[in-house]
Amino acid sequence: MAKKRRHKPDTRAHRWQHLRASIRDTSILLSEFRSAIVWFSIAILGGGIIYYFLSNLLNEPINSLTEAIYIVLTITFLQPPNRDFPTHIVLQLFHFLMPVIGIVMLAQGLADFGSLLFNRRARTKEWEMAVASTLNKHVILVGLGHLGYRVALKLHEMGEQIAAIEFNADTDTLSVVRNLGIPVIHEDATRPSSLEAANIKDARTIIMASQNDAMNLQIALKARSINPKIKVVVRIFDEDFAHALQDQFGFIALSATEMAAPVFAAAASGVDVTNPISIEGQLLSLARLVVSEDASFAEKTVGYVEDNFHLNVVLLRRDHQSEMHPPTAVPFTRAIPSPYSAAPMNCIA
Repeated sequence: MAKKRRHKPDTRAHRWQHLRASIRDTSILLSEFRSAIVWFSIAILGGGIIYYFLSNLLNEPINSLTEAIYIVLTITFLQPPNRDFPTHIVLQLFHFLMPVIGIVMLAQGLADFGSLLFNRRARTKEWEMAVASTLNKHVILVGLGHLGYRVALKLHEMGEQIAAIEFNADTDTLSVVRNLGIPVIHEDATRPSSLEAANIKDARTIIMASQNDAMNLQIALKARSINPKIKVVVRIFDEDFAHALQDQFGFIALSATEMAAPVFAAAASGVDVTNPISIEGQLLSLARLVVSEDASFAEKTVGYVEDNFHLNVVLLRRDHQSEMHPPTAVPFTRAIPSPYSAAPMNCIA
């Protein structure tokens, strides 16, 4: 049996992604700080214009409007201008009021900006959105319940890029998934804004793993409307409904009942069967069978078994030797250990 190879994360790629997320998050912060900069600029320009006209009106003229704006800017930061202190009380008030205006309009904004920049934990949602915006051809996972959590672990192990959406912030698995470096958007996935926050336009696949069939379908349709090329995988409890979704919308709809029932039946029969996989809408699984001497097909050929039991034999082991994809004419005679069969999930072998 081949050893299972675990994916080793690319630390350089992770660092580059973290850097891109930091740049993206900083640009978002700068856009939020833009209004403070605009109002500060208006105050400086407006104050310079007023100071220029008042100085001419009060017989203490300034050489140019540009110089007046420069004077207002320097006194705002408590720097002495390159000229004598004015004698008129109105112009003197500018030297005392402009620093106050600068502190109120700019300093508070700078303080908030620095606090948010160096304390990203206070802005978890914005930071997770910034990380998700750096992903491309990634998988969006909706729901971090028991199924979603296991899917996230498996995708991470496979080296896939993932962005998750989970509305319940108290989910125990949420912190574990975040520790893996997976961005988790704390939002209602039925809102288009939450899908856009997970960068659905650049996503390759979206998986709905919640236990609500109606909500899964609603999210799937909204995801397809935003990104018509995205592959949609939906967890549906009703088997007939799952098949209808596949036929009508082209979704990969997996019924939990349909997937679990054969595994339970096989376990009860003492058959070793793997978890199913979906190939073009058909669920397949590998089953390990031990052919006893009194089996009804012990003397039959591989072809006979495949035709009558609706399965494909992929490995036949006997006399301590294994044969991959045995010819159809090979008999099961004295097949002491077992063949491995890839069979549709509605046929346990």
